Amino acid sequence: MEHKKRLANSRYITGIDGLRAIAVIGVILYHLMPFSIPGGFLGVVIFLVLTGYLITDLLVQEWDQNGHVALWSFYRRRLARLYPALVTMLFSTAAYMTLFQRQLLAQLRGILWSNLLYVYNWWQIAHGQSYFARFAHNESPFTHLWTLSIEGQLYLVWPILIISLLVFTKHRHQIANILFGLGLISALLMAILYVPGHDPSRVYYGTDTRLFAVLFGAALALVWPSTILKPSIGRPQRRLLNGIGVVTLVITILMYFKIDAQSTFLYRGGMVLFTIAVVLLTAVVVHPGASVNRWLTNPLFTWIGKRSYGIYLYQFPVMIFYENQVQNIAHLPWLHNLIQIGLILIISELSYRFIEKPFSHLDWRLFTHRSRYHLWAIPALTVLVIGLVGAIQAPTHATTDNTPLARNIKRNAKANSARNAKLIAAAKKRQKQAATKNSSSSTNSSSSSSVATVGDLTPTQMQQAAQMPLVGVGDSVMLDGVDSLQKIFPQMIANASVGRQVRSSQAILASYAKKGVLAQTVLVGLGTNGAFTDQQLDTIMRTVGARRQVFWVNVRVPTRSWQNSVNASLQKATKRWPNLTVIDWYDYSNKHPDWFYADQVHPNEKGKQHYADFIAQQILQRTKD
Repeated sequence: MEHKKRLANSRYITGIDGLRAIAVIGVILYHLMPFSIPGGFLGVVIFLVLTGYLITDLLVQEWDQNGHVALWSFYRRRLARLYPALVTMLFSTAAYMTLFQRQLLAQLRGILWSNLLYVYNWWQIAHGQSYFARFAHNESPFTHLWTLSIEGQLYLVWPILIISLLVFTKHRHQIANILFGLGLISALLMAILYVPGHDPSRVYYGTDTRLFAVLFGAALALVWPSTILKPSIGRPQRRLLNGIGVVTLVITILMYFKIDAQSTFLYRGGMVLFTIAVVLLTAVVVHPGASVNRWLTNPLFTWIGKRSYGIYLYQFPVMIFYENQVQNIAHLPWLHNLIQIGLILIISELSYRFIEKPFSHLDWRLFTHRSRYHLWAIPALTVLVIGLVGAIQAPTHATTDNTPLARNIKRNAKANSARNAKLIAAAKKRQKQAATKNSSSSTNSSSSSSVATVGDLTPTQMQQAAQMPLVGVGDSVMLDGVDSLQKIFPQMIANASVGRQVRSSQAILASYAKKGVLAQTVLVGLGTNGAFTDQQLDTIMRTVGARRQVFWVNVRVPTRSWQNSVNASLQKATKRWPNLTVIDWYDYSNKHPDWFYADQVHPNEKGKQHYADFIAQQILQRTKD
């Protein structure tokens, strides 16, 4: 009763559930179909703007109505609303990993305590965790929780900040200007700390670089408080508000489909522009005189919006566990996506009914008496104990270093680094000698008898390969097989690394071109870690140039939905770029699961010889023609 009386003037804005639904749908579709919905991750921005607006709006209401803010009551409500579901998700996920997915247990202790203290995003930054690399390590089902830590940090300090501003600043517009100015500083930090061509996880995770969305939403609450907005407005004003709502809603959906999660534009202004659009959309939705609130109010959006917290919590565990159990998601990606969405919604409904709603209104004194809540004690304690056992047993560092694949990749990376330095120096020397035939013939004077036969290649093919300068850029699959490739192509400069995506390779190729060591034949092995846009591929092709031959190895990633999209994009690109040849490793290897490690992505010792031979045969045949 005290809570209802204290906030007597507040109103429930049903369209907010619609915005939450749009936000969580975008995030889930991004994680399931990053190629089709590349900007869906921006749904998190909507959550942050809504958090800033709604919390500030409620605090200001309480201050105006009561002359003070009951801090303990605020913290208690926030904990009751958010903490039980978070704790349940953390320990149920940890228990599942302990029983069925022990390879994911690495660093579990740090993950649990940092989430419980709402500092997980900084833990991710400190431990070099990437939001974008997929096969660098076993993926964590907790990766997405960074945003909850930002909100937890906000809830701790926000009431104190708002109370201080209300006490020492007379005019609400001045407070709004202060918050907006702080938001601009946060946006500027994102632009400054972002390094083009590098993994942007630092600025993606950081509270300091993501706070502007919260601050812009909070500034809106000071100049557009929900309790003083009047439903009776003139027709021109209603049309203006509805027009703004339609435009910003269209912008939101378009950016879901168009924006790239690692683009320079996004971190140097694009995310700020999107945030401003979301702020304007929020302003229209909360205004009772506009029609947008009604448009976003429907049974489906209301259902999703009310359960959006649970949906967000459980999406990644369901996806990660499902991908680890189902080995051929790429075969029928839409079916598997629907199954995963169904599982997420079922678990979220259970969380909403039995965790979120009961605990948010729970009288904690009930636990001191007999009640139906005691029925949950035994299973809850069981899950807690199993999760704690897993945390105790969890390795401090990623266990992938102990696998044969990881050891091979580590060994190849070390050897290849030293080899590249020598090859680059030799390539520069050949550039100087290329003008005379004598120097060319002396360079290529080795006979076929001095070249060892490798795999299925003939001595003639080995001789041809031994004389061919080659530059390769790739991800962990190429790094896994680079030793076999370099036995065939001893002049091959290979730049491959774990977790590499397409967009980061352009700078590497540009650097080689500038040094004068970019060979006439270029081998690309990218796409394992995620889909890419046509524009990103075209940028690489323009960097290489039309006079060079590019051979791009397509991907075999049966446990990821983007496999077919990547391979289709590569095939389509050959029509735009005559100097691009796709090496169909997928078709060649797909019927040979015995060629791969357990992840069915990286070739094992047997498979990588087939990998190197097949690539060599395709390159030699095309260059011969």
